[in-house]
Amino acid sequence: MQRIHWHDILNFAGKLTAKKILNALQVWSSYRLSRLLRKPIQWGYPIAVAFEPTTSCNLRCPECPSGLRSFTRPTGMLEKNFFQETIDSIQATCCYLTFYFQGEPYLHPEFLEMVRYAAREKIYTATSTNAHYLTDEKARETVESGLDRLIISIDGTTQETYQQYRVGGQLDKVIEGTKKLVEWKRKLNSRKPFLVFQFLVVKPNEHQVEEVKQLAKKIGVDDVWFKSAQVYDYQTDPNGLIPSNNRYSRYKKDADGNYQPKHPLSHHCWKLWHSNVITWDGKVVPCCFDKDAEHQLGDLRADSMQNIWKNKKYQQFRQQLTMGRKNIDICSNCSEGLKVWQD
Repeated sequence: MQRIHWHDILNFAGKLTAKKILNALQVWSSYRLSRLLRKPIQWGYPIAVAFEPTTSCNLRCPECPSGLRSFTRPTGMLEKNFFQETIDSIQATCCYLTFYFQGEPYLHPEFLEMVRYAAREKIYTATSTNAHYLTDEKARETVESGLDRLIISIDGTTQETYQQYRVGGQLDKVIEGTKKLVEWKRKLNSRKPFLVFQFLVVKPNEHQVEEVKQLAKKIGVDDVWFKSAQVYDYQTDPNGLIPSNNRYSRYKKDADGNYQPKHPLSHHCWKLWHSNVITWDGKVVPCCFDKDAEHQLGDLRADSMQNIWKNKKYQQFRQQLTMGRKNIDICSNCSEGLKVWQD
């Protein structure tokens, strides 16, 4: 059952302007019409954008390109000036900004300065972290930055379980950093950031689903989200990650006993109409499933978001999607990811 957190909803609503609402209506209308006509129509501009602060990461998670150090694209860190210039160009229509694609955001030395900049522009800001760098100082700066939502990855309630997926991680650091955030929110009388424990349910930790809810309640975390794992080689599942509980799996066994995606691919995708991802070096890619940025639709160092959003490459990609997602590699193993919101 999905929990409703009114203070978070009202916080988001308070950042909306007439222009942002009108733009969102245009985008939604063009998406619905595109589905009906099976032809890419695009009114308006991105409602949500994901910005990649860095590709660097301190952990070695088995299904993550950052963790596996397997990128073929360049690795690096986002330049603050480039980020600010981009925000200036999209702030009038952008409602939601995610500071995450690949890598650990807190490894970027100017990460929270960029959060502050976007927050001043009245954009709802969110990020995801493995919470290994939440010192007392960073916890205070995070609350003061204006960050609206912080998703903390916690894939186990014991070190033994946690480290099976978060390879190289220390659960005690995650818990201690979270406690510091809760404490600074109290000290500064702030309801932000909205704190989420995200629990990626895999076979080694599926027995701890109830335990993580109790842990979150004890610490004072606002909510717990359970998410299914994307497994690249799901037919063989080499890391033994697909859970036994089908509720938390993106995959199911077919008549021959082989794993297949649980949900059939539809020939439409809301993400391609309302959001996109910007890599640390300015490349625009369709969504977070294009982890190695193989489908580059534009370069913000050479062109504006407004031009890229409606250029020929973007429209061709949307057209291809409406004709059949199974023929697009990043779509073939796509699922929005099962999230179960718990009371």
